[in-house]
Amino acid sequence: MPLDPEARAMLDSLASGPEIDPFSVPHTVIREGFSALAGFSKGPELPRVENAEAEGPAGPIPLRVYWPEGDGPKPGLVYFHGGGFVVCDLDSHDATCRELARGADCVVVSVDYRLAPEARFPAAPEDCHAATRWVWEQAERLGIDPDRIAVAGDSAGGNLAAVVALLCRDRGGPPLVHQLLIYPVTDQAADTPSYRENGEGYFLTARMMRWFWHHYLESESDGENPLASPLRAPDLSGLPSATVLTAEYDPLRDEGRAYAERLEKAGVTTRYTNYPGVFHGFFGMTEQLPRARQAVDDACDALRQAFGS
Repeated sequence: MPLDPEARAMLDSLASGPEIDPFSVPHTVIREGFSALAGFSKGPELPRVENAEAEGPAGPIPLRVYWPEGDGPKPGLVYFHGGGFVVCDLDSHDATCRELARGADCVVVSVDYRLAPEARFPAAPEDCHAATRWVWEQAERLGIDPDRIAVAGDSAGGNLAAVVALLCRDRGGPPLVHQLLIYPVTDQAADTPSYRENGEGYFLTARMMRWFWHHYLESESDGENPLASPLRAPDLSGLPSATVLTAEYDPLRDEGRAYAERLEKAGVTTRYTNYPGVFHGFFGMTEQLPRARQAVDDACDALRQAFGS
């Protein structure tokens, strides 16, 4: 179907600024540009939001914790922001974390993992796994039920959530009950019909994805590692149930669907939804796009089911 009218208006607004080739400027310029785009939606007010730190493999990992209404213990959701492993931070995804905390009635812990190129692969997945273990170890103090912890993320964060699920399985924990993957990056190959159909003109471009991978990986061969490209993992059995969401006008659409299909074939209970008429990044635009509101509500419903609440 064609782009939703609201999505077309948002794309036109995003494209109104000067066009910059990411390969022609320092990565810090692109990072500043993405920071300026943050805050499409503000998210709901919550009774308590605090910053914290987890012990990581290279020092403290900044976190932000969101508590919903009501007494605990509540389910816990560890959230990894998107941004191609290079851009974005706790602030850029503040509204999304607020939405998930309220809608899924869970404590959300957002993770400010190390970014590339200052810290290349595998720094980000190691930070994210360490933060997830910290949440599980500190569950009582955080008001979290340690038996009801899930991971989630969008785009590069969806990649990290999928990878953390693999690491938790292979490293003996912590145990997870669900993985919420929002238009996830799952394969460095970038060779799918959706890349060819949507690689230009829909906010996230194929060239921008090449730029992200160029900064994230130490070498091209790292892209074959399942901890960078989880679609290449030889075995996806024994993973927690999954919800995978994709967007019709997104170069990442097909690799997200492929990962959902592989999860299902491996015996993992999987819910897959492709949202028509919208583009990459739409999940964080609940105040502008009705389809975003629908997707956030669907994600919260899936989390509630996984949490048994």
